Amino acid sequence: MPGDSDLEIEEAFRRAQKAHNNKAKLVASLKNRYNKLEDKTEFHEEFVRCLKYAMIIYTREPAVENVIDFVTRFAASFETPVNENPDEEEEEEDENEFLNFLLNFLLESHGANSHAVRFRACQLVNKLLGSLSENAQIDDDLWDRIHEAMLIRVTDKYPNVRIQAALAMSRLQDPSNVDCPTIKAYMLLLENDSNPEVRRAVLSCIAPSATTLSKIYKRTRDVKEKVRKLAYQVLAEKVHIRALSIAQRVSLLHEGLSDSADSVKEVVKTHLLPAWLRMQQGDVLQLLHRLDVENCAETAVTTLQAIFSMATSPDDLQNGVRALCEFVKNKGNEGEELLERLLPETAIFAEYLYSYLKSITQLSEEQRADMTQLEMVMTQEFIGQQLILLVGCLDTSEEGGRKRMVAVLQEILLMPNTPTSLIGLLVEKLIGILRDDAQKIQMVAEIISDVREPILPISEPVDENEKRRKQVKLAEVRVQIMEAKQTLEECISCQDFSRAAELKDSISQLEELKNQLVLEASQSADNIKEQRVEKSDAKTLLKCLTMCAELFKQMNIKRGICPTMNALIESLILPGVSNPNPAVRNMAVICLGTAALHSKDLANTHLVLLLQITQLDEPKIRISALRALVDQLLLNGLNILQDKPAPVSQDDSNEQPEHQAEEESTVQSILKMLSDFLDSEICELRTETAEGLAKLMYCGRILSPKLLSRLVLLWYNPVTEDDQRLRHCLGVFLQLYARASRTNQECVEESFLPTMRTLFNAPVTSPLSEVDTSNVAELFVELTRPSALVQPAAVQAVSVHDSLAVRVCNEILRDTSAPEVRLYCKTLSWLEINTEPGPANSDLQLLLKDILQEVKDKHSIRIIEKLCNQLNGDRCSKSAGNQDTTLQNLDDHNGGGQKKASTAKNGKKAELSSDESDEENVPEEPPSVRPSRRAKMAAIDKTKQDLTALMNQEANSS
Repeated sequence: MPGDSDLEIEEAFRRAQKAHNNKAKLVASLKNRYNKLEDKTEFHEEFVRCLKYAMIIYTREPAVENVIDFVTRFAASFETPVNENPDEEEEEEDENEFLNFLLNFLLESHGANSHAVRFRACQLVNKLLGSLSENAQIDDDLWDRIHEAMLIRVTDKYPNVRIQAALAMSRLQDPSNVDCPTIKAYMLLLENDSNPEVRRAVLSCIAPSATTLSKIYKRTRDVKEKVRKLAYQVLAEKVHIRALSIAQRVSLLHEGLSDSADSVKEVVKTHLLPAWLRMQQGDVLQLLHRLDVENCAETAVTTLQAIFSMATSPDDLQNGVRALCEFVKNKGNEGEELLERLLPETAIFAEYLYSYLKSITQLSEEQRADMTQLEMVMTQEFIGQQLILLVGCLDTSEEGGRKRMVAVLQEILLMPNTPTSLIGLLVEKLIGILRDDAQKIQMVAEIISDVREPILPISEPVDENEKRRKQVKLAEVRVQIMEAKQTLEECISCQDFSRAAELKDSISQLEELKNQLVLEASQSADNIKEQRVEKSDAKTLLKCLTMCAELFKQMNIKRGICPTMNALIESLILPGVSNPNPAVRNMAVICLGTAALHSKDLANTHLVLLLQITQLDEPKIRISALRALVDQLLLNGLNILQDKPAPVSQDDSNEQPEHQAEEESTVQSILKMLSDFLDSEICELRTETAEGLAKLMYCGRILSPKLLSRLVLLWYNPVTEDDQRLRHCLGVFLQLYARASRTNQECVEESFLPTMRTLFNAPVTSPLSEVDTSNVAELFVELTRPSALVQPAAVQAVSVHDSLAVRVCNEILRDTSAPEVRLYCKTLSWLEINTEPGPANSDLQLLLKDILQEVKDKHSIRIIEKLCNQLNGDRCSKSAGNQDTTLQNLDDHNGGGQKKASTAKNGKKAELSSDESDEENVPEEPPSVRPSRRAKMAAIDKTKQDLTALMNQEANSS
């Protein structure tokens, strides 16, 4: 080749491998050589020959990555600015000749059999497109070919190839086009790709639009922490708050600030909230207006506290009084001074609270139909709720202020117009201020008594005969007065003054008698006495039951039931259970369930009543009774009836077995009832039952493989797909339950085969026939993995996976021609089976040999043979797991110079996915442990590869 003074292509590639070389100088020197050539064909061929050595390497070697960067810079250097002068178009085409040639070569290579070549081809396309300027021009046909090729590669088998293809398509998408194939491919990957790094790559480059926003929003609920974190970052940086609905905003804040991962919480605090505040010009109140604070008060408070935690000065703490006070109070002694400045004295605040709650508007039934007035009253109640919550932040150590606050809370509870929604909160604050338990019970009982039996004026009936007699007598007195006055005038005219004086005295006496009769008549007409009158309307009963439920909730259950509480149960709660009003019945059931937690005798007495309510009443009341029943079982266990006193009998030997049999029958009926509720058509009842069973099993009250199998099937059942609460609850429960102890893992192991049989035998019309049985098997394998335990048990001869392997083998031998045999064999390959010699190993090998003789499926036979080799101590299958291959080991018989990278197949799908994925152009977490510089340099030297030897070897052989 001419031009020895210029840099040779091979020499340029050698130097490019070293990180310390200046790639800009290499690019300039090689381009200078390229420009001097008249025939570019030979240069192109030599360049591609050198590039192929890098493209056959799948691992992310530093030398290979340096070469890829060099090639990208060299190709991008041929891009020229866009000129409007048509005379210069031919020159631009000549300049772009190499870039077009390289892209054509990469498009020809993207369908190669080697996944390493496909990966490098997509990587180079990604880097080339990313290095071009915004106004760069590429031939339309070439652009369409790139688009088609990358659309094919995003469905590649290997995650790394899909990642690079997805990143390469970032400049090929058109968010304004609803039918854009790139957008559709992105949304498909976000929804269905099993590799989290692929989903992260798509999130990092997908353009938010009306079509894609819902898919980005769903990734905030991804199972992987890194994906959720990046989804929140994308929403903070690329999506305006107005593009989200109120429900989505509230959900993002609620789920983000309560996420199990601290890194996700930190992203919401440091990225999402500040971004939303900037959109509102830093106005916190304006941000609250963008949320539904009345219906999601707790989320609003959590949001405000997150904002306050990032405040750098007291001036930043200006909005959200209640959340601010709670935040400052949680600071302890540090926030006392600021809290005193924020809140008034307790007595003054009590007066203001009383005046505000007294002024809440009362609506009639007709007025409640007007949404404007209804919203106004709801706003007033919400403000009142926030004021009541502020009571918990007040300083009640001062005696006078505390007494005044107690008196005001009593008066508010006694007011007839106090909203029912505020009753429980008022009682909670009242009990919180009082210090003595007996005083708390006595005061609430007195308030309930005054509300239930208020003192009212009552008029007594009057005897009509007596009333008529008094009226006649009054009329006679009036006539006598008139006659005496007339006689008095006559005496005065006759100057009979002595007689006149007597008449005057007589008239005075008659006047007094008349006044007395008139007073008696008026008193008899208004004969009203004050006395207590019992009220039994639904509103009053609901108010009293709400206070009673809050009292039982706040009191310590170890205190037991006192006579006052027992009187409330007998006079208020039990009659309320049979009340015709559903709201009253529901609150009475809640009260009964809460009271039963305080006394096991009370629970035994009314357990049958709760069981009847769970099956016969309205759905809402049945759910309340079910919660009460689950609470009892959590507190006292299934042996709740054992403490019930047995009836006295002369023949104890006969009565005792009967009593025990009755207890067992009751327990079985409870479990059967709960199992039946899992098939209920009432979604809320089914969800509540599943949640209750999950609690009972996690706490160790129930150990039942059958019920666990039912919960797993319910989790996978397509019928429950829209029940997010059920899916979330069971998803969290299964992980925590299996990781808690080996006993739980053994329970999971026992439930495996019943679950799989149910799925395999499900009729076509059943929703369970749509469940992916392979995914279910993978779940059981992961749940029973010994390394998944929070506190791994001591090393035992037989692990849970060993026992599970024996069960699966016996199931295969039951019917070796069944279609599910292949899945069972695949399940065996996923298990972590102990390969150490021992009885368990020997028994398993015998079973595997029987399977090899009986099973005819070739795929299954290969799996079993591989498993037998592992049990026999053959480690050859594991030697392929070393991914740190070197270029020097390239096989001479690979005429094309392509290397087949081997992958470890250890049955762990998650680990395989992780090994084959990289995280280029995707935000990454900082490493938890930072190695020393010397250690890093040693590691680099150990894995560093050099392409020079390969290129020399190829040159010599040719």
